Amino acid sequence: MATDPAEALLAFDGVLAAPHRAGVFTDFDGTLAAIVADPDTSRPLHGSVEVLDRLAGVVARVAVISGRPVAFLERFFPSSVTVSGLYGLQRVVGGTRDDHPEAAAWAPVVDEVVTAARDGGPDGMRVEHKELSVTLHYREHPELAGEVEAWAAAEAVRTGLEKNSARMSVELHPPVPADKGTALLDLADGLAAVCFLGDDVGDLPAFAALDVLAERGVATVKVAVSSDEQDQRLADTADVHVDGPEGALELLGALADRLT
Repeated sequence: MATDPAEALLAFDGVLAAPHRAGVFTDFDGTLAAIVADPDTSRPLHGSVEVLDRLAGVVARVAVISGRPVAFLERFFPSSVTVSGLYGLQRVVGGTRDDHPEAAAWAPVVDEVVTAARDGGPDGMRVEHKELSVTLHYREHPELAGEVEAWAAAEAVRTGLEKNSARMSVELHPPVPADKGTALLDLADGLAAVCFLGDDVGDLPAFAALDVLAERGVATVKVAVSSDEQDQRLADTADVHVDGPEGALELLGALADRLT
């Protein structure tokens, strides 16, 4: 059940009290953008980019932390918004690219897996090449879930890439210690209040990172963006619940209005 917007803002006392030391961080797919069958056609909800830019003018840091490549994300967001892509393997801060130093060496391996997936993967599986990782989608053919999971598991063993289940998909990425949690902790360094909005299993590490920050005395807010496919663990640990990307936009807009 969604949290009433007025009640939701009560959870943001730490952000409201010291915006100059606050961070507003959010996922992209399913949070700022509706889930679509073809990931290349995904776009931020109308008004969401403007709201993040407004927030960037009043808080210390605004960031989009996503599994998408930064080359995809940075088309939509101004330099005022930090973009962290591929679960922290890529980053653009103030318009400057800053990638994880250990990830680039795995690009040829990822290329090989992409070729293998397109040539010999399960029929109907959509292959999304993300430069340093690959996502294997079965949203259009949910009956392929088991077959895609098994194919990805075999490729992980063969290549040394790590397999992670995601929303109606499986991801293979370099065995580098990076996820949305490590990305969030890095971006939150020195901040007194941090919130994160997310919608699926890939956002659980970000929620766990907020727990780490809370233990250090940082004011935190975990916002779960609901959907029919939401991971229950995310819902169970959230401080605030909103209904889909529209609810996330409403909450961010209300926060921006209060701060400005």
